[in-house]
Amino acid sequence: MDISSNTVVVTGFGPFRQHLVNSSWEAAKELLKLGLGNDVDLHIIELPVVYQKAKEMVCKAWATLNPQLMIHLGLASASKRTLILEQCGKNKGYKDKDVCGFCPEDNCCLLEGPEKIESIINTKQVWKNLRVEGVDITFSRDAGRYLCDYVYYTSLYYGNRRAVFIHVPPLTKLVTAELLGNVLQAIILEMLRQCKSENIKGEKKNKL
Repeated sequence: MDISSNTVVVTGFGPFRQHLVNSSWEAAKELLKLGLGNDVDLHIIELPVVYQKAKEMVCKAWATLNPQLMIHLGLASASKRTLILEQCGKNKGYKDKDVCGFCPEDNCCLLEGPEKIESIINTKQVWKNLRVEGVDITFSRDAGRYLCDYVYYTSLYYGNRRAVFIHVPPLTKLVTAELLGNVLQAIILEMLRQCKSENIKGEKKNKL
């Protein structure tokens, strides 16, 4: 993995359906306050729940910011106190309409793209390495075939797999934006450690 960039981009989604306050964007804003250390240039972007516009914004972020890693946050409305680390994005099956009433052409993210793309980050390993208070963390291989999965696949494709999607629960009195921000900080720092470790292993292997 190329770790020459010190930029990390985190996206969250705006309002949709009954969720006038989207916990993913609130968590992203809280994470920006906390930062990821002095050596990481953190950017956050709010994505609309609109297929084409969200894709355009993700592609632009990869082209202009060239981040080491892009983390996408989305709301898992059925989750109570669990953050879900998604391992892969899927290309087909997008039949649910966005907030503008549209679906992607042929219900597909990229017409000639592979069926699925795996993140370069091993989310299961991140899950195993982390212990946090206040919420649970798990991992998944199905991000749901809506804007979350659509954005994730797009980012994996255009970012050469240097992306991860994290589903966060809705905000409650116990699950606050501040709590989510702190947990996300720990998760992303662990991912960056994995990036560095894998890059070092690759360098050693190349020298043998």
